[in-house]
Amino acid sequence: MTTNITAAVARQTGEPLTIENLDLDDLHPNEVRVKLVATGVCHTDAIVRDGVYPTPLPAVLGHEGAGIVEAVGSEVYTVEAGDHVVLSAAYCGKCVQCRAGRMAYCENLFAEDFGGRRHDGTTALSDAGGPISSHFFGQSAFATYANVVENSVIKVDRSAPLATLAPLGCGLQTGAGAVLNDLRPAPGSSIAVFGTGAVGSAAIMAAQIAGCTTIVAIDLHDSRLELASTIGATHTVNGRTGDVVEEIAKITGGKGLDYAIDTTAVPSVLRQAADSLGIGGTVALVGAAAPGTEVTFEIGASLVKGWTFKTIIQGSSVPQQFIPRLVDLWSQGRFPFDKLIENYTLDDINTAFADSENGSTIKPVVVF
Repeated sequence: MTTNITAAVARQTGEPLTIENLDLDDLHPNEVRVKLVATGVCHTDAIVRDGVYPTPLPAVLGHEGAGIVEAVGSEVYTVEAGDHVVLSAAYCGKCVQCRAGRMAYCENLFAEDFGGRRHDGTTALSDAGGPISSHFFGQSAFATYANVVENSVIKVDRSAPLATLAPLGCGLQTGAGAVLNDLRPAPGSSIAVFGTGAVGSAAIMAAQIAGCTTIVAIDLHDSRLELASTIGATHTVNGRTGDVVEEIAKITGGKGLDYAIDTTAVPSVLRQAADSLGIGGTVALVGAAAPGTEVTFEIGASLVKGWTFKTIIQGSSVPQQFIPRLVDLWSQGRFPFDKLIENYTLDDINTAFADSENGSTIKPVVVF
């Protein structure tokens, strides 16, 4: 028996989402029916809407959901009706990477998160015109209800407000996890974060948690840099008005950085990040670029630096383990990501996308 739901549908590449009534099918054995309370708007939603990644349209996007479990499939044992949950990326759980605890690098990532279908080829969503792609990141959370694969579901403390927790599922997990799970800077280290949107802001907060003593925020918006200073940045640089590499050299006393994180995926910015490294430094790319994007690095004078370039997705995290840690850090006041959030209604979802793109809102959250 199908359930009627309201959802934001991406129908045409690059076009605004439309608010529609859809049919949600019955739970499959490995799924959880979640009543959504809120869903964060992420850059990845925008690039899928715009055809950069291959999810078939029409589709219901949304991959930072939070809500309450209404029912569980016959094979689900980790949550039960009434549990409060945050939703994150799906992973197969069976490949070599998943079995090694590297779920973010699941060998079947594109099928699990961007395929728009279950393993059997069905979709949970439809209308009178036919199927609508579902299970985006295992969830498709721009909707009042979703049938979510169990691997995307993380149980959280019922005392924490779900409308606040929603963005933990992707962007905030990515930024914080890049620092705490992957780079793991030693106390006293220096780090720069290029781009202080949601991912970059989370990285700044995580760097402070890790004990970094030089935390440089780089952005084009003074308002974002001002906020960065309140959540952990010790220095700020506006890339529009200053020479970023030169400014970082001054800040580090000519030593260069121990770590740099690029959230922008703009090749010229990534080059700046690499050029700002000191001896033995590491630059990590966490931003998503179109497949085929290339960047050039200087390899002559920098050979003697012994520096490292790496890519990081989903903060190299195990969501079921890392997201509850972030909730604890938030409850202690050490990870104040709620300062980044602006709430929107489902009817205003396209405004939320626009505000995120123009920089006026760091982390839009649709509250149902």
